[in-house]
Amino acid sequence: MSSLSPTPELLARVRTGEEEAWRELISLLTPLVSKIIHNQVRRTSDHEDLAQEVLTKIFLKLNQFAGKQPFTHWVSRITINTCYDWLRKDKARPLVSYSDLCDTQAEILEKNLSGDSTSNNEDLSAMRELLDRLISTLKPREQIVIRLLDLEEKSVQDVCNLTGWEASKVKVTAMRARRKLTQQLKKLEHADHQK
Repeated sequence: MSSLSPTPELLARVRTGEEEAWRELISLLTPLVSKIIHNQVRRTSDHEDLAQEVLTKIFLKLNQFAGKQPFTHWVSRITINTCYDWLRKDKARPLVSYSDLCDTQAEILEKNLSGDSTSNNEDLSAMRELLDRLISTLKPREQIVIRLLDLEEKSVQDVCNLTGWEASKVKVTAMRARRKLTQQLKKLEHADHQK
């Protein structure tokens, strides 16, 4: 058995209800499921509940896995779609204003707006945090698409495979999300000049 894909024998044992096989499958899938959840849902307090929900769905839908695609793709798709549903249920998408930024984020924003590209690890960490905050203000579908395309550098086809969405939907969603992020940055820039 490879490090990520279970053998057909293990899947057959899980399908018969063997508890030890299910535990084995869970330990095999947990790193993949956790990584996807971590990349898509930023509120870490939700990660454990979300992982439980994903693993439950995998168990309940295991008989639907026909083997036409790699098992890890099937699991990734269930995980991505569960994250999307989770984000849709979570109505909290707070706006980010200049006054919300910590000092380091404000300094980084000012540096970038002035064309100063020098940065250290602390700057990069603060910039990632600011980007996460801005992305979390987007609609759930936009969050998923931007994180997959721009942060994880997946192709449009990869995103289609993971979400089940058409390429045109992915491209339009990405375009709208990028436009919204640009508008948010312009608002922050404008607020910076107002201070």
